[in-house]
Amino acid sequence: MAFIYDKDENNIVTLTIDMEGRSVNVINESYSMSLLEIVKRLEGESDVIGVIITSAKKTFLAGADLEMLYRQKDPQACYELVEAEKATMRRLELLGKPIVAAVNGTALGGGMELMMCCHHRVVLDIPKIKFGFPEVNLGILPGGGGVTRLPRMIGLKDSLPFLINGLEVNAADAVKAGLMDELATSKEDMMKKAKQWIISNSNYKQPWDKEGYSIPGGTAKLEALSQILDSMLEKIRKKTRGNYPAPEAILNAIREGSVVDFDEASKIESRYFIELATGQVSKNIMKSLWFQLNEINAGASRPSEVDPTVSSKVGVLGSGLMGHGIAYVTALAGMEVVMTDVSQENADKGLERIKVILDEAYQRGLLSKQKITDTLSRINATNDYSKLTGCDLIIEAVFEDRELKAKVTSKAEQYLESNGVFASNTSTIPITGLAKKSLKPEKFIGIHFFSPVHKMKLVEIIKGEKTDAETLAKAFDYVIKIRKVPIVVNDSRGFYTFRVFERYTGEGMALLAEGNSAEAIEMAGKKAGYPVGPLAVIDEINIGLAAHIRDQTWRDLEAEGKDLPTGSWDNVIDFMTKEVKRTGRASGGGFYEYPKGEKKYLWPDLKNHFPLSDTPLDETEMIDRFHFLQAIETIRCYEEGVLTTVADANIGSIFGWGFPSFKGGTLQFVNAYGIQKFKNRAQELSDHYGDRFSCPKLIDEMINNGETF
Repeated sequence: MAFIYDKDENNIVTLTIDMEGRSVNVINESYSMSLLEIVKRLEGESDVIGVIITSAKKTFLAGADLEMLYRQKDPQACYELVEAEKATMRRLELLGKPIVAAVNGTALGGGMELMMCCHHRVVLDIPKIKFGFPEVNLGILPGGGGVTRLPRMIGLKDSLPFLINGLEVNAADAVKAGLMDELATSKEDMMKKAKQWIISNSNYKQPWDKEGYSIPGGTAKLEALSQILDSMLEKIRKKTRGNYPAPEAILNAIREGSVVDFDEASKIESRYFIELATGQVSKNIMKSLWFQLNEINAGASRPSEVDPTVSSKVGVLGSGLMGHGIAYVTALAGMEVVMTDVSQENADKGLERIKVILDEAYQRGLLSKQKITDTLSRINATNDYSKLTGCDLIIEAVFEDRELKAKVTSKAEQYLESNGVFASNTSTIPITGLAKKSLKPEKFIGIHFFSPVHKMKLVEIIKGEKTDAETLAKAFDYVIKIRKVPIVVNDSRGFYTFRVFERYTGEGMALLAEGNSAEAIEMAGKKAGYPVGPLAVIDEINIGLAAHIRDQTWRDLEAEGKDLPTGSWDNVIDFMTKEVKRTGRASGGGFYEYPKGEKKYLWPDLKNHFPLSDTPLDETEMIDRFHFLQAIETIRCYEEGVLTTVADANIGSIFGWGFPSFKGGTLQFVNAYGIQKFKNRAQELSDHYGDRFSCPKLIDEMINNGETF
């Protein structure tokens, strides 16, 4: 049983949720069967005067078991399952006895829905516990009554941030918002208030079950509310570009449900829920952002034989774009940091950048003054390398130049602890080659951050040929400590993320060279689901840097006697850097103009230098080129052993450069498309645009074996 049933001398029943063998309570088949049995028992006990629902665990109720939900493919079977669950909760709600939720911990999604079918909610005033509906972030909606009950509790307008944006609040703010009714100072106080409310409200009914009830603030028939909903719909469509159906489905369910009675509104909610839950978008999102992300964070790529490690003093070489960001996240996580640069002036500039980040976080209410003081106290900004003495981890974050990296490695490594780890924040240069300049190549590893470091969640950890298990474990543990998402890859030129990411920007430039308008290219990129268009991205990275990395790659390949990869994008890079000397935002202009204090816009002269074709490609064709080229390059990385897990591929693509999460990541995109169908479409693209779209042999093997990623 998922519930402990206890009736006291006053005939008040306390139901304590305590799911055996689980660290948190979740809604699964066992929970549902137990709740149904409990409701039947309560209906048969006439002496019961009220019910209190609480939890034996730190979390009240986490929500639905996503494995159970992920398996749902048949709409009718899923509808019956949801309706049966809701019918049980409705019977509890209509028990005829006052029911109180005594909330002692976080409740999200289904946990909130159980509380809302209770008549009163008393919550422990603990700042860290959270309440809300995160379903929209998984491509679904609160299908256990959340979309039906919340607007009836707090009104349509006030429910929108919770249901559509996934807003989560603490206990005090939950009371202010109307999600909870009163705060309690302790568990004893919570139970006392719950029992007092039951005794004082013997014949209580939910507001929507009383005659003459009306939704607070009115229904969608009210002109003012209708305008608010229309405005919200416009914002949703602008933001999602039709790729994420959940927000719009939630809004429609709210609108339609507000003008009918409770039971009909509940059925409307169920229909929208089933459409989302059995659809491909929610499957893709759950697969990557729930199952695979949890797999990574649980340490699937970390050497299991190595005990947990701790980094206490971290050196950061360089205080520029990447260095100051690395120093910031490290100090924020509680570690001592020595941030070095070639001069004290440069180091101080890096420290000032960190202060700006801290101040912005304070202004947004994310950090306290004390947290800022503590963070800054851990940072030593200096040009004195001897201050690195005693560091157990040093991260080099200087310019992407092999000789410069070798120089600072030799200079700093002497101060590293005897068993310390040296890491390079390179995005392209092979780690094995850099490690040759190290005294201990087995203690050398790549820790590749993304810009801006304080905002980007992903960190790519790169193993060199000689990197040992202890070094990998230390790097992994450090990344988890700074609250980033670690993926682990094997060494190669460009590793995984940069190698696949640059296919997006390169293809954008190829499309420009072919005579497609810059406006259409950028719109196709955004419609494909990327945060910004490919030309805007490379402006931010700097076209000059892209040229530098490409030239370095060419020199290295030439020295190795290998063919040089070239394409029409190279002509665009050379033109922008050599002919018109427009290298991006940092230099004042690239593919875009950046007027001070105004919105950026595409450089008007692009059309003169890259004449428009009489037969431009349609948007769908451009979108396919973006998606397929990145997926194909990912498959190559997987085939070559650069990638060793599908989870690292998918999560790396989503968090690294913004591959659309509604596709589930680069390899989940292939799964959802269908392996054979994917190969057929790739062949079409290859026939039209070149061998870069040719599928690796691995795809044929998977088709023959009936496999998916």
